[in-house]
Amino acid sequence: MLDPDNLVTEHFEVTRRHFLRLSAVGAAGLSLVPGLAHADEGASTDALARAVEALEYFTPPDKFGTVERGTPLPYTHPVEKLREVGMTRATWKLEVVADPDKPATLENPLSKEAGNALDWDRLMKLAETKAVRFLKIMTCNNGGSPLGMGLWEGVPLREIVWLTKPKENLRRLFYFGYHNDDHKQIFRSSLPIGRVLEDPPGEHPVILCYKLNGEFLSGKRGGPVRMLVPDAYGFKSVKWLQKVVLTNAPFANDTYADGNNDVDSAMKTFARFMSHPTKAKVSEPLPISGLAQVGMSGLSKVQYWLSPKGTDWPKDDPHFTTAPWRDADLLPAPTVWKTLPDGKLPSPVLGFDPNTNRPTSWPMRNTLAHWAVLLTDVAVGDYDLRCRTIDANGIAQPLPRPFQKSGQNKIQNVSLSVLLS
Repeated sequence: MLDPDNLVTEHFEVTRRHFLRLSAVGAAGLSLVPGLAHADEGASTDALARAVEALEYFTPPDKFGTVERGTPLPYTHPVEKLREVGMTRATWKLEVVADPDKPATLENPLSKEAGNALDWDRLMKLAETKAVRFLKIMTCNNGGSPLGMGLWEGVPLREIVWLTKPKENLRRLFYFGYHNDDHKQIFRSSLPIGRVLEDPPGEHPVILCYKLNGEFLSGKRGGPVRMLVPDAYGFKSVKWLQKVVLTNAPFANDTYADGNNDVDSAMKTFARFMSHPTKAKVSEPLPISGLAQVGMSGLSKVQYWLSPKGTDWPKDDPHFTTAPWRDADLLPAPTVWKTLPDGKLPSPVLGFDPNTNRPTSWPMRNTLAHWAVLLTDVAVGDYDLRCRTIDANGIAQPLPRPFQKSGQNKIQNVSLSVLLS
């Protein structure tokens, strides 16, 4: 999960300019900003600026949270073994074949046996004209916070599917990563063929991914090639990809189905705290910053609610829908991307204007947004502090999908004590 102690400078320039602008307009301007209506000019704004200056937008690859499987972990093999099993760019091959049990009709399956499996050089040749880049947040559906945010690059999977010349009887894809040639360790996932061949409006394609934040994938991040499904939780983006099976089966075969997980659930929208005080003096301003995962339903706002400890709440309102929530301040898109080479976004990136290299909308679905708020004049006492999102349809977290095995999105609650001194 994202660790605020490990997040450094990327978002600093955005937030520094943002709060300098607020200081410049003075208290009257501050009163117009949601969540900052009670902020005092000067020191209070500086306190909030300091709280958010540690945020960055993209997560360095070595600081991504990791959900791993395998004994031993596949990328930890000696170099000779990695070469042998196709875990290096020079030896990687991808088979795309028909399911022997419920076969799709293919005129040109890609297999090692036939000598035409997709290799690295052929993938890079396709990338010269077919590669795409897009922003995506990576999240485990059973985790409480995102694992990391990245700029991903790859070739749309459909380009490889069409190389097999499919004719009929194709309903799903099963795909597999390398896991020590041990059947009990195999990790697999699946997608309907419609999601691979056609993107919903505003959605990005499923890709064979080989780069993260401008660098080739390391073994730890799933390299040399992994699946990357932009609108899905992490288990759909199988690492160490080695085989795709085209099938006429109408059902999923995902490993995650064994854990009572909803294997076809798109990512949800939710908010989390990143920086917040646990104790403060009564006279101190309380700067708070957080992140929001922007899922399938988009994001219109982030809200917070400060309530005294022990506040009774009606049992028929478990999601606090009638609480006195207040709007926080959503931060704008970065203009400097320091995690990337040269601090610049490459061009083109899906969802960005090719002339300005700025996002065509913000926040973007399947990505990360930062938010902040400054609390002042909080009375002495012990409090619960909660945050939530309102999606682009006007629906408050955790609705419309509160079922946690389709993705964790509970309302987060942290404690705050305000003392006399």
